[in-house]
Amino acid sequence: MLLAVLTALFMALGMMFGGRGGAMIALLIAAGMNLFTYWNADKIVLKLHNARQVDERSAPEFHAMVARLAERAGLPMPKVYIVKDPSPNAFATGRNPANAAVAATTGLMERLTPEEVEAVMAHELGHVRNRDTMVMTMVATIAGAISMIANFGLFFGGSENRNPIAAIAAVLMAPFAAMIVQMAISRAREFDADKAGAEISGNPDALATALAKIALPAQQMPSEAVIRNPAAAQLYIVPTSVRSLFSTHPDTGERIARLQAMAGSYAQAPARRSALDPHRRADR
Repeated sequence: MLLAVLTALFMALGMMFGGRGGAMIALLIAAGMNLFTYWNADKIVLKLHNARQVDERSAPEFHAMVARLAERAGLPMPKVYIVKDPSPNAFATGRNPANAAVAATTGLMERLTPEEVEAVMAHELGHVRNRDTMVMTMVATIAGAISMIANFGLFFGGSENRNPIAAIAAVLMAPFAAMIVQMAISRAREFDADKAGAEISGNPDALATALAKIALPAQQMPSEAVIRNPAAAQLYIVPTSVRSLFSTHPDTGERIARLQAMAGSYAQAPARRSALDPHRRADR
C-alpha cells in the first residue's frame, strides 16, 4: 500500500512539471526502475559495499552459523558475504528467499560475541523470510527518484502555464513526503525482523545486547557505502546517523525494550545451543 503511495507521489510530481504526459512518463519510469531493481538490487548493493563472498572454506564458522540459522528459519541457504568495514553493521539483500544474500561487516564480527553475531544474522534472515529485501530496495529506488525529479524541477521548472508557487511547493514537499512514507515502511519492518530474529535464534537477549553494543559505534563510524549513497542506510540493522524524527529506523532503545520483554517468554524454555559454538549454552 505504501509502495503504491510512493508511486502515486512520483506520478504527481511528473504531472506537476509535465501535465498528463509527465505523469505517464513518471509511471513508466517508476515501473522500469522497479523491474530493474527487482532483478539487480542484490548486485548493486553488494558492489556498493565491495562485499566479499565467503564459503565453508574461507569463513567456516560464520558460513556454518548462517547455514544453521537458515535451516532453522525454513529458508534456502543464502549467499554469505563479509564487508571489510570497521563500522559494525549487517544487511540482507536479494529479490526473494531463493536469491537472497546476507552480509556482516568485519567491525560487527570483531565487536560482538558469537551469540550476538548469531542473533544479528537471524535478524537479517528475518528480513529475508518476510521478503523485506525486495520491498525496501524498491522503496529506496523510488524515493531517490522522487528527490531527483524534484531537484530537476527546481532548476528547470515546469510548464509555463503552471503556478510557479505550486511548483516550488511540490519541489520542496515531494522529497519530504517520500521520506515519511519510506520511514513508515522501514520502521515497521525493523520491528518485525527483530521479532523474527529472536524467534529464529531463540535468543532475544543476545539481539538486544548486540543492538546496544553497535548502535553508537555505527553512528560514530558510518559505513563508506552510506557516505557514498545515504539511501543504503535503511538496509542496515542499526541506523548510521544520530536518532532523529526522520530516521528510517525505530528508536534503538525501544527495540531493545521489546526484545527484553520477549526474553521473558524464552526464560522457561529449554536452552538452545549457539550456532557458532555447539558446546556453549544460549541461556545465561
